[in-house]
Amino acid sequence: MTDLVELTMAEALEGLAKKEFTSVELTQAHLDEMAKARDLNAYVIETPELALERAKRSDNRRSKGEKLGLMEGIPVGMKDLYCTKGVRTTACSHILDGFVPPYESTVSLNLENQGSVMLGKTNMDEFAMGTANLTSYYGAVRNPYKDKTNPNKFLIPGGSSGGSAAAVAAGLCMCATGSDTGGSIRTPASFCGIVGMKPTYGRCSRYGMIAFASSLDQAGTMTRTVRDTAIMLESMAGYDPKDSTVVNRPVPCYQKALTGDIKGLKIGIPREYNPDKGLNSDVRHVWEQTAEKLRQAGAEIVDINLPSTQYALPTYYLIAPAEASSNLARYDGVKYGLRVDGKSLDEMYTNTRTAGFGKEVKRRIMIGTCVLLEGYYETCYLKAQKVRRLLCKEFDDAYKKVDVILAPAAPETAFGKDDDSTKDPLKMQLYDVFTVPSSLAGLPAISVPAGYSETTGLPIGLQVIGNKFCEETILRVAGVIESVSGMSIRPLRVGGK
Repeated sequence: MTDLVELTMAEALEGLAKKEFTSVELTQAHLDEMAKARDLNAYVIETPELALERAKRSDNRRSKGEKLGLMEGIPVGMKDLYCTKGVRTTACSHILDGFVPPYESTVSLNLENQGSVMLGKTNMDEFAMGTANLTSYYGAVRNPYKDKTNPNKFLIPGGSSGGSAAAVAAGLCMCATGSDTGGSIRTPASFCGIVGMKPTYGRCSRYGMIAFASSLDQAGTMTRTVRDTAIMLESMAGYDPKDSTVVNRPVPCYQKALTGDIKGLKIGIPREYNPDKGLNSDVRHVWEQTAEKLRQAGAEIVDINLPSTQYALPTYYLIAPAEASSNLARYDGVKYGLRVDGKSLDEMYTNTRTAGFGKEVKRRIMIGTCVLLEGYYETCYLKAQKVRRLLCKEFDDAYKKVDVILAPAAPETAFGKDDDSTKDPLKMQLYDVFTVPSSLAGLPAISVPAGYSETTGLPIGLQVIGNKFCEETILRVAGVIESVSGMSIRPLRVGGK
């Protein structure tokens, strides 16, 4: 039998259709691989019984000739941010210990309705707050890639969707959900050598997603190929009356966008994303090399300006903590999750939140609370919103000249868990410098593997950013980058064959 864990989602769907193997066999192969690679800490809870039950139901539908979903029988990992009915969901925070939702998030329900098989809940930064997947209550996730200059080094997978990225890269699932607030899909995708897509804000429902920053959070996909991304995005996107921020517009067949033809497309290269310092030389080389390959494929490369990009990070780190401060006020030990008793109600609140939240979450709550105080609200929060509108206008102007924008997904490759930068919150924030602007503008963006570092051998992802609801265009360009990159689409078999 074909090594099932090596298959892409598209290949697996074809094999299932030809009855070369069953969904139960495909699911069991991934469950076995998960058991071999538990040292990655990619999953915080495994659901083998549920997975095999859903796989059996999928096989029964197929044998009876019933209507099949777009992801019929495909094993997926679910980020622990998505509420899953009857399965513990904590956003990897101690404060949600023991929380088992009585309802299902719209994204996970859409995927289930399309026939997917959930293998378990993937690890993440606590409440999606982090850049390296080091803030999880359940411990750090390990990147399956190795630095060839130091093979024993514990490399981070990027955050906050690091568990999902590591699981996809290592073949512990065929695809996984992620969520992107300021780069939480695209950075891990770049660090782990996979494809990660944040669609337009409003393309996917946020109902049942545990909130961090409501005007920024967006569900997204993590896969090994661009075609798999197209399949998964079509499966999970769509209008939802339970979420007032979802746009009511048809979901295209994204696979049709993968024509391989980019002749005549104008691709913008923002000068502000190419600083003299702070950009790894290998990343810069891969970016320049890929732009040249796209030009040879028929695209026109255009220099553009996005001057407000320099203000994007401080803007994000005023708006996001302010929204987090409001969203996380609901966790007080009264209705669900952790409760640490006290002599009074106020003391119980204090004890619960002190014990339940991690250091990074507390820091952002405190910043956000300060920003929203009288006096600071006008001078900080409102000014940040004005800069956000200015940044949106600059993107609008740019898309009058170009079809997409090409930029690095991260300023360097994956770094070590114990590197000095991980101990400095301000340095960690700088890793979001290329992803935050498009998040503030609500634009779709995809990170696609484009090359390797000559120094370390680690993967480098490039980011294709499109105009609102132009996911088809960025998938089209990403598909060409994938085809010219020479990058492997097969998983890193951590547990061995």
